[in-house]
Amino acid sequence: MVFDPNFCLDVPEGFDDSDAETGVHPMARKLFLGATAADAFRKAHEWLREERVRLVDVSWDVLDGEDEPYTLSVYFTFELDPEDA
Repeated sequence: MVFDPNFCLDVPEGFDDSDAETGVHPMARKLFLGATAADAFRKAHEWLREERVRLVDVSWDVLDGEDEPYTLSVYFTFELDPEDA
């Protein structure tokens, strides 16, 4: 996997993240919208099936007045190739 230097986590100088248990663990989030909850889940399933990511968490929201009100947020980290780890 090639990393894009434009996508990085900036931290203040002197930031201490040495505690393994409580350290910062960067992750990504992708939103899936659907007319029904099942539709949002289907879209997420199709995307996750094609990507090399590790699912960390999910959350739901319903946006009133939208065409696709059901929003599934998928939180994930990227799976690295063994030689990149």
